[in-house]
Amino acid sequence: MPWSRIISGIVAIALALFSTLLGGWYFTIMIAIVVFLGQQEYFNLVLARGIAPAVKTTMFVSLVLLVICTLDGDLADAFMPIAGTFICFYLLFQPKMATIADISASIMGLFYVGYLPSYWVRLRSLGSIALSNLPLGGYWPTTWTDIIEQRNIASLPQGLKATVLTFLCIWAADIGAYTIGKFFGKTRLSDISPKKTVEGAVFGISASIAVGLAGAYYLHWPRAIYTGLALGLLIGIASLLGDLIESVLKRDAGVKDSGQLIPGHGGILDRTDSYIFTAPLVYYFVTLLLPLIVEGR
Repeated sequence: MPWSRIISGIVAIALALFSTLLGGWYFTIMIAIVVFLGQQEYFNLVLARGIAPAVKTTMFVSLVLLVICTLDGDLADAFMPIAGTFICFYLLFQPKMATIADISASIMGLFYVGYLPSYWVRLRSLGSIALSNLPLGGYWPTTWTDIIEQRNIASLPQGLKATVLTFLCIWAADIGAYTIGKFFGKTRLSDISPKKTVEGAVFGISASIAVGLAGAYYLHWPRAIYTGLALGLLIGIASLLGDLIESVLKRDAGVKDSGQLIPGHGGILDRTDSYIFTAPLVYYFVTLLLPLIVEGR
């Protein structure tokens, strides 16, 4: 593995963990930067196909969506149809008549690189307001034993614990799939991405499950074996799905990478495709499924 890929990966992980620990508007700013750069890459892929989407309008309403998620996550779902209507309204009054492809690509840009990533803000915000001890809704542990010692884990914000566990599962899935696929993979998974193998995919999902089980036990989740297994499986599959979807976009646009921003990794979408479909599933897993399991104990 090239050193540029290793170093840039370490830097990205450090920035992600630091902003995740802070939470609040600090985390929102990080997600906003990722969304902004990711949508630029997405629309470059779209423009390469000769489609004319509402680039600036979609990027603007996507950033507004992140602000709304930070203020009140429940309002984000109400904002989505308003944002879609605004984009369509904008396209209708362009000098050149908009096509089905123009409208579809714009709404897809809003959903795929705006709405879905906004769930990371919602997830990190869970239980964070009451425990905020920094300006702008931020959080900092009073002592590092809050994080290191298992007996103090209950004092951490729920969103912080869920977000970090999700990151760890994704990283395990990515590293496991890459390593096993590269050295032991023989069976092609799909023509969408020729380098991906069944062996790599299976091991990646298995690695995600292993981390999910360990995390559920560490966080004292109810029925840790089942909840950890379900979460790890969910994240492993969603991570793989996100990777394959981005491969479809790149293949259709005729490019190898979505960009060249990150040395050794390509663009922002190349590095974050595994995260796009994951956050909404984990958010509803934590807010809907876990409470039901607690009540049924």
